[in-house]
Amino acid sequence: MTDCPRSLLAVESANVQETATTSPDVELVASIREGDSTAETALYERYSARVYFLALSELHSKEDAEDVRAETFLRVLQSLRQDQLRSPGSLGSFIVGTALNVIREQARRRYKTQSLDERELNLSGERSLESAFIDAEAAQALEEAARRLKPRERAFLRMYYYEELPNEEIARSLGVKEERLRLIKSRALKSFREMYKQLTKG
Repeated sequence: MTDCPRSLLAVESANVQETATTSPDVELVASIREGDSTAETALYERYSARVYFLALSELHSKEDAEDVRAETFLRVLQSLRQDQLRSPGSLGSFIVGTALNVIREQARRRYKTQSLDERELNLSGERSLESAFIDAEAAQALEEAARRLKPRERAFLRMYYYEELPNEEIARSLGVKEERLRLIKSRALKSFREMYKQLTKG
């Protein structure tokens, strides 16, 4: 993977760890093992954004991040259906670990493809320098987008995706009712996407 400044969200997302066994995860795993399709949808909704932003912060490509997200959940669901997760309470860590494996595979494939293209086209080192510059710009855009969020939105994303605090604790820290967190999350993610899109336009 190309060395470049890591964005705020990259640092936060890459260090995600499962902090406690949560009954909702245990219930999700049990339901998926029983073939409940609604549980599979709930699993995706619960962890989809986390996987996407982890992949985006590492690969700096929306298309690659979407590919990683799709492949990650295909592998996770297959493992759960085959009862390969020994500890259902570690579901979050399992998903993140799977995503990191897919990201590494994606990065290796991209590196090999780029190297092959350079050999076939007999390009000079300018292409590698340009690629590194573009990656650095993407990382800078991610960091700048995070900085432009409202303080409460930025704090929410940090506590939700990095610290993985329970909703009750996040609500208490932000001074809001727990039922408002869904709205705050939606607005924070929407703002981040829009700002990142503006910064990378053109």
